[in-house]
Amino acid sequence: MSPTSHRVRRNRRRLLLIVAAAVTTAVVGTVAFVAVNLAGAANGIHHSDAVLPTAAPGVAQDEGEQNILIMGLDSRVDEDGKPYPQEIYDAIHAEDASVGGYNTNVLMYVHIPAGGGQAVAVSIPRDDYVDYAGAPGGTKKGKIKEAYGRAFAAKNDELRAAGVSEDEAYQQARDAARTEEMQTVSQFLGGVPIDHFVEVTMAAFYRVAQAVQPISVCLNHATADTYSGADFAEGPQQIDASQAMAFVRQRRDTEYRNVFLTDLDRTRRQQAFLVSLALKLRDAQTFTDFGRMQDLLDTAKQYVAVDKGFDLLSLASTAQRLAGGDATFQTLPVERFGTIDGESVNIVDQKAIASQVSALLHPAPASTPDAGSDATPSPADDSATPAPSASPSPTSSVYTDSQQPMRAGSVPCVN
Repeated sequence: MSPTSHRVRRNRRRLLLIVAAAVTTAVVGTVAFVAVNLAGAANGIHHSDAVLPTAAPGVAQDEGEQNILIMGLDSRVDEDGKPYPQEIYDAIHAEDASVGGYNTNVLMYVHIPAGGGQAVAVSIPRDDYVDYAGAPGGTKKGKIKEAYGRAFAAKNDELRAAGVSEDEAYQQARDAARTEEMQTVSQFLGGVPIDHFVEVTMAAFYRVAQAVQPISVCLNHATADTYSGADFAEGPQQIDASQAMAFVRQRRDTEYRNVFLTDLDRTRRQQAFLVSLALKLRDAQTFTDFGRMQDLLDTAKQYVAVDKGFDLLSLASTAQRLAGGDATFQTLPVERFGTIDGESVNIVDQKAIASQVSALLHPAPASTPDAGSDATPSPADDSATPAPSASPSPTSSVYTDSQQPMRAGSVPCVN
């Protein structure tokens, strides 16, 4: 081989080594940047002193599992009680700070099993009529979404009457509200533990959607609603941040005669949006996009609250699992709709719900059929819900029933 050929090969090896080193440095630098920024952002996020519920006696909890309660508030103020910028009110069709209370219109219990099993997210319909854990303000029963607001009002009044400053009373009352809501949810679900919580305001939702827009969604039919600002065509489509707010808030149709939506459809919309958002975060490589990361971190500091032990890197990991399809979404059943004290409520069977939640969080091992038995199930034994495939299809799945389990991993079509 000629000296020239040796030089060419040597130079080529050098070039490959330089490229490899550059790529490695870029990857390590990116990871380090994200980690440092996430760690630094923790200093500005509201870390709450709210008390997290532990598992009730006899309730299973595996070492290493995580249980996260997502609480979405309908309040029109930030975590300090201050109004949003006017452009947010205009975009989300939410009037102003004087409208809305402190209801948890979104309650989602996310269970991440130890050892990397399939995660499950359980949505709790907001109007479920339940027993309150601490009887806030002397009220023992009511809509589950109102536990937060009732506890906030009672504690805030108590502290202000005792001479506590307005700002300090506000923050302590918010912690009391979070504690009451979490304890009520834990009790309602059968004494389940809550290891962490994420509290999200309407502005946080809007800002996150704004940072990653457009987002893909899919609807089973065209629908419009003057209250939420919804106006959607049938089928797959991409929506911006303002439309995303309408998408997850719509619970009625004011234009099409053959479209009948309920609050349970809104719950399903929330699940569908989280699945689509997780896919967007993954596909847009958000965690390596410094500009988008900064937008998300700035949003978290002003419009999100978490418990003191919550790690933002864990939240990023959870989002990636949802994007990969390693999760299902369930909605708790409602026995019937009723009216109590002039309020429309969901009548539920608490014991049946606790049993269902226990089975979802800690399913029994699949039984192996005997060698002599027929391994093919009869039609009577066939489950109404087929087992999800190992690798979800990238195409949209269609969901028409709010009780049907939803699988993450592809953009779902919903009502």
